[in-house]
Amino acid sequence: MNTPLATVLGYHERTKHHFQRYAAGPHGLDWATQPEAFRTFAGSPQLALPLLAGGLPARYTDLYQTGRIAPQALTLANIAALLELAFGLSAWKQFGDTRWALRCNPSSGNLHPTEAYVVAQGCAGIADGVHHYLSRDHVLEQRCALEPASEALLPAVSFLLGLSSIHWREAWKYGERAYRYCQHDAGHAIAAARYAAAALGWQAQVLTGWSDAAVAGILGLDRAADFGAAEREHPDVMLLVSVRSTPAAAISPAPLLRATAGGAWAGRANVLSPHHAHDWPVIEEAAAACNKPETQVPAWQAPVLPEPLPCASEASGSEIIKQRRSAQEFDGVSSISAAAFYRMLDMTLPRRGVPPWDAIDWAPRVHLALFVHRVEGLVPGVYLFLRNDQVEARMRAELSAEFEWTRAEGSPEHFRLFRVMAADARQAARALSCHQDIAADGAFSLGMLAEYESALAQGPWAYRQLFWEAGILGQALYLEAEAAGVRGTGIGCFFDDGVHDLLGIKGRWLQSLYHFTVGTPLADTRLQTLPPYAHLQRAQLFPPLAKGC
Repeated sequence: MNTPLATVLGYHERTKHHFQRYAAGPHGLDWATQPEAFRTFAGSPQLALPLLAGGLPARYTDLYQTGRIAPQALTLANIAALLELAFGLSAWKQFGDTRWALRCNPSSGNLHPTEAYVVAQGCAGIADGVHHYLSRDHVLEQRCALEPASEALLPAVSFLLGLSSIHWREAWKYGERAYRYCQHDAGHAIAAARYAAAALGWQAQVLTGWSDAAVAGILGLDRAADFGAAEREHPDVMLLVSVRSTPAAAISPAPLLRATAGGAWAGRANVLSPHHAHDWPVIEEAAAACNKPETQVPAWQAPVLPEPLPCASEASGSEIIKQRRSAQEFDGVSSISAAAFYRMLDMTLPRRGVPPWDAIDWAPRVHLALFVHRVEGLVPGVYLFLRNDQVEARMRAELSAEFEWTRAEGSPEHFRLFRVMAADARQAARALSCHQDIAADGAFSLGMLAEYESALAQGPWAYRQLFWEAGILGQALYLEAEAAGVRGTGIGCFFDDGVHDLLGIKGRWLQSLYHFTVGTPLADTRLQTLPPYAHLQRAQLFPPLAKGC
């Protein structure tokens, strides 16, 4: 009988893409079973949320400056603003008679397995209980109404934000590899929530020690009768969102579990697909093996680093967040400045009290292998950017003996950025990213290398955290690309061991988990862009938020 760790290791190996074959997946898309784009709970009372018609005034660069943005009040309007900026619609795209929604939080294949929930007590305008956020309609569906409680279930001026995943959404298109993509998307969602909270001057942190069972119990994900034949949701994470800094130890799941167990539940989940041509059971096996118990892991403290490198953008944070898109094609000729490149890398480094990295409390375990194509002042080639101090010696000793380890020209003193191979790396980048031109046509692309074995030594559940960290990295790069006037896109299809062979990685101590690329996008003029919430015709009912409210 396999242990959970053996199951996770086996899942990762069997879902690698290889030059000779791809991981198991559908041979073509079965459009008849394409999942519905939005999860709903029929019969749940709905609360229409105000739209962020006027935007929030805080500049994007201020999101990274501790104390620069005055904390806003914990009101219905401001909670609605956070949900809209983190998980709401950013636009509709239309081609002919086909229309689809884009959201502020990116997703592999725009399939959006991540669902968001609010757990509130004492928030003006929101009933005490558990609420599901339906981004299409910008409403909260009340899943659980709590009885009046004599005890405070949450710290003052705070609420919980729960995230779950519907694995079928990704599996419909990507087959067995889908579990990886669901975890990427959870990481993007964590970062999206943290950036949205920062735009309001709020804090948001992952409650790392909580168990999956606690998250599922509080959110009602374990209520089989409420799902019936509908695709189930798997607990990902719970975040504490607070107006002022609040330690994670200030909240316990036990009182919330008692309160929700005694609450009045309503709503039945919709069925996303009429049937499933293939359910890919290995995904559920991996999910079961990654089940997280309650843990007591000492919180890691980020190092003190210099102030973030300057950013040229004067746009507001909400503008950058709402304009974020995944590039579909790059022009193949444009370059970016070294200053813009270094700024993007700088914002992948954890700083104390600085989003998005203050949302998690573990040390960096994911590093960047960069394919630099057109960055002004840098020799094209393969570079390594190390995000913690401990890994450099082992990398120098165990990666390819042919690497030169030259410090990047003009890089900041606090960077560990090394050119390991001077070369035209475009062909290699394209080939390793499943022969996709977008990896070669941008200014640079990269692979994310995780400290795999040491992370899994904590427990099989740490497999998910590695992908979350990669997703957080991707979200930081997405927003930084927009702020620099270019565009990024995540790449989930790559040849895992091909990356390892290029770098000389032996064994499992490092594994490639995610690719990303940045460049100057080409617009698809065939597509029409439509406003995100014009279909609601509610905007006139909710005037723009006043500054400071």
